[in-house]
Amino acid sequence: MFDLLRARIQQGTRTTQFPPQEELPERFRGLPVLDPERVCDGPASTASGLWATSIDQRAVLDVGACLFSPEEAACSSTGSVSFTRDYRLASSTREGLISETGEIELARALEEGTRRLFGRSLRLRSVVAGSCGGCEAELVALGNVVFDLARFGVQFVASPRHADGIVITGAFARNMRLALEKTLEATPPPRIVIAVGACALSGGPFRGSPEVANGLPASIPVDLYVPGCPPHPLTLMDGLLRLLGRLKEKRIDGV
Repeated sequence: MFDLLRARIQQGTRTTQFPPQEELPERFRGLPVLDPERVCDGPASTASGLWATSIDQRAVLDVGACLFSPEEAACSSTGSVSFTRDYRLASSTREGLISETGEIELARALEEGTRRLFGRSLRLRSVVAGSCGGCEAELVALGNVVFDLARFGVQFVASPRHADGIVITGAFARNMRLALEKTLEATPPPRIVIAVGACALSGGPFRGSPEVANGLPASIPVDLYVPGCPPHPLTLMDGLLRLLGRLKEKRIDGV
């Protein structure tokens, strides 16, 4: 027993600081950005929907549709995409994740009354609406000793009747529509809804399939959109804390 206690003391604190004090590793694929000056022959990669074309035929980036795969770091006649090491990706609106450069609008804090209710104690129920399990694994990681989301007063619960909001992951399969609607109804108001992962935001790699929707329908009011395939725990924490008014930065430029 004394050997175990001695070893634990020697290990010190394992919980990471947030915001993190150290730069993320070079292999980390964070916010995608578009450099219009670096061009090459060939069409933009449209495998995931990251690239899109606006009405006036200018190329734009849809971070909500990004799968964060190496293939998406493509070059075309309209510019080239590269990944930064910026983990701050969550937005309050779906449109806030779409821009010509990769610049996104970070999540805004809830209105003061709702923030007063949930700012220090938020209980969430997870709803898996047709997922590979990747996003859920990152949600589980939020509870480990490294990230320890509970230190900010945010925890997951087993029943929507005990929750302040729901976290939706997955491509919104047709067979999950009724279950999701009933879970939302069972969550007492006022409540918040958080969409996590490329599947919930845009359909992800299943986009266009008749079995899924291309993102959550407009009938489900979403307060926070967290892109990623899957999103990193730091991205999830950043979005949640911005929603609760615990972080003050408004925008990032994606440079």
